[in-house]
Amino acid sequence: MHRVELVYFNAGGGHRAAAQALAAAAAAEGRPWQLRLTHLFEVLDPQRRFERFTGMAPEAYYNARLARGWTLGLAQELKLLQASVRWLHPTLVQRLQRHWDGAAPDIVVSLVPNFNRALGESLAAARPGVPFVTVLTDLADHPPSFWIEPTVAQHVVCGTERAVAQARAMGCAPQRVHRVSGMVLRPEFHALPPLDRDAERARHGLPAQALTGVVMFGGHGSAAMVDIAERLPDVPLILMCGHNTALAERLRALPARAPRVVVGFTADVARWLRLADFFVGKPGPGSLSEALQCGLPVVTTRNRATMPQERYNADWVREQGVGLVLRSFRELPAAVQTLRERHGALRDRVRALDNRAVFEVTALIARLLDGAAPTDPSRNCRAGFTPAS
Repeated sequence: MHRVELVYFNAGGGHRAAAQALAAAAAAEGRPWQLRLTHLFEVLDPQRRFERFTGMAPEAYYNARLARGWTLGLAQELKLLQASVRWLHPTLVQRLQRHWDGAAPDIVVSLVPNFNRALGESLAAARPGVPFVTVLTDLADHPPSFWIEPTVAQHVVCGTERAVAQARAMGCAPQRVHRVSGMVLRPEFHALPPLDRDAERARHGLPAQALTGVVMFGGHGSAAMVDIAERLPDVPLILMCGHNTALAERLRALPARAPRVVVGFTADVARWLRLADFFVGKPGPGSLSEALQCGLPVVTTRNRATMPQERYNADWVREQGVGLVLRSFRELPAAVQTLRERHGALRDRVRALDNRAVFEVTALIARLLDGAAPTDPSRNCRAGFTPAS
């Protein structure tokens, strides 16, 4: 039985969700694999020194800063993180090499950015010939050294043509660049059960015919949802707050002339998305992809507050014609009127998408395990590439 190792961390939530989605898809397909989901920071810092020193785990620190929005301070902290990864690189490689020696995987799939040089080099040293695959959970890379490491023998899985072009521009050989049809989503987003939308809406007090929005900002919500709700008092809304109970209580207390449903944490995100007619949120790759998979045109923003690695996501929305991109949510009232006028055309563009990425990635893993030539550890992703000194 092949040993397949999926590497994730909890910064932002999408990395873990992608790992869980691949594991669920492999199980549903009956793949004869021994799957192991590995939290990267538990390998790199098993004694939790960072948590003891700062009072919180690395990803919790990142998520707390991210919740306050993109700022120049956060930009500097992320640059400091990348500099720290480079400085600690030899130590990271040693710790990961010891892990691979014990785990003995037959393939390693990374679903994290920033650490792929250490992951790839340590695997090549400990397990020569074992394929190393990086699955981008962003619609595009954010060079340098974010997702794609041209000095590493890595297969790169890209959900857009932009990411493919980036990988090839960095020198990755065509046979190492794999185009899939979108972001990895949980299998349940691909097997949506029948739904009586009118009856479900009525059950929650939502009108059957009125244009209804769903507002979602990840698993912990965002204070921006209050501003959005205040700007749309006449629009029926489903407000997804995740684990943020304080936000949910605040939203329930807001006056509104249209019906609203405030939803706390739920595992059935797809059902709530399908009750709406359009999506409002930040341009996170996971949330956008889930909304589009459920047939919703999207409304998002692109401005100085947008995280750099998410800015292309908004550009992609424009390129594909699947939604509206605003400079700020102050433009929402006018945007909703535009949605009313263009909803049919936007919905048709959304329905033309056909994201089967989670199954395309499991098929790629199977090919690399069962039929592909072994990876030559002396050959980098970029043929003949020599890193600058």
